[in-house]
Amino acid sequence: MMHRERPGGIGVGTSRAAWQARAVFFLNGLVCASYIASLPALKGVFRLDDGALGGVGFAFAFAALVGMQAMGPLTAAVGAGTVLRVSLAALPLLLIALPSARGLGGLLVAVGAFGAVHGATDAAMNVYAVGIERAHGRRLVNSCHAAWSASAVVASLAMGVTTAAGLDLRVRTTVVAAIALAGGMVVASTLTAGDPVRPRRRGVRTRRGRWPRSLIVWGLAGTALMVCDGGVLGWGAVMLHDGRGASLALSAGAVTGFAVGQTAGRLVGDRLAHRYGAPALFLVAGGLGVCGLMVAVLMPEPAVAVAGFAVAGLGMSVLLPLLFSAVGRAASDDADSGLLVTRFTGFVYTGILLGPAVLGVAAGRVGIAVAMGMLVPVLAAVTIVAGRAMSSVPHT
Repeated sequence: MMHRERPGGIGVGTSRAAWQARAVFFLNGLVCASYIASLPALKGVFRLDDGALGGVGFAFAFAALVGMQAMGPLTAAVGAGTVLRVSLAALPLLLIALPSARGLGGLLVAVGAFGAVHGATDAAMNVYAVGIERAHGRRLVNSCHAAWSASAVVASLAMGVTTAAGLDLRVRTTVVAAIALAGGMVVASTLTAGDPVRPRRRGVRTRRGRWPRSLIVWGLAGTALMVCDGGVLGWGAVMLHDGRGASLALSAGAVTGFAVGQTAGRLVGDRLAHRYGAPALFLVAGGLGVCGLMVAVLMPEPAVAVAGFAVAGLGMSVLLPLLFSAVGRAASDDADSGLLVTRFTGFVYTGILLGPAVLGVAAGRVGIAVAMGMLVPVLAAVTIVAGRAMSSVPHT
């Protein structure tokens, strides 16, 4: 199926659907980032040691992977909009339940449920955004991921301010949940009617067992890309503080600079893909990311390294959204697109989980600077291999 790509970004006729999708990403990021920012407080409330907190993190991640993989058949059966109508209501309510759980066992159950619904929402919202691209021939995924990044920044800052003000964890999560629930209800009421990924007709089977070669290539590329992303976010500040002697405040600039660069790049990524084409943008942006990461790793001056991380974030920002779009555009129809996008999401999430852990093991053996340097050839390989594979996807 050919998808004619119209110039100029989201037009008037599709702006409502585009803003619906961005709103879903924003609300998901708001709730998820609030959970992440609450982890130190949850550790104190439940008196967890580092090992127990790691178990909580594993429960969240494993449940999220299960939720993601269940979404392919489900979106093909009922539509992505229908899934999101339910998950947008359930996710804020589960956030409230976390600090009220009874003991470690209760917390694990609550976090598992929260992770499963988050994973389902994450997969379904990417399916929804890709479906709008397929239906209207206009790029959207970059701006959706920018909305997620922006909401994560807002949530993290809000949780930090309210913590400093001495508000109880239950109060903080309830306020965030109330805002997310109200916003979710407004957005959810408009989703199903314009669902770009409609249920498959009765009697038409999905190709559940088929894994196209392109999906495997892009899936592995997405995994490697998220290893790089997770490595920077998890260890960039540590490298500057321990290896370069930077202050804690300056070291935090590695994460801040990278996140700001990613948000900025995603805000313009859709327009650049329209103008220059996805394959060209992927290669140039990946090259920029490689250069930025090299500066961050090789330059001894911490302030210059922070600038390198910002450039790396700018370059890497559009790579994952472009991969999501490529997976969706390579599918034969909308239902098949939903299956492939959810499978790809599973690849990506595996990379997010592996990145900090793999880099931590490598850092223990060869040092954090060398371990971070190993990300450079990985990112270069992703840029070349996935960029070339993207050329085979119909964009016009």
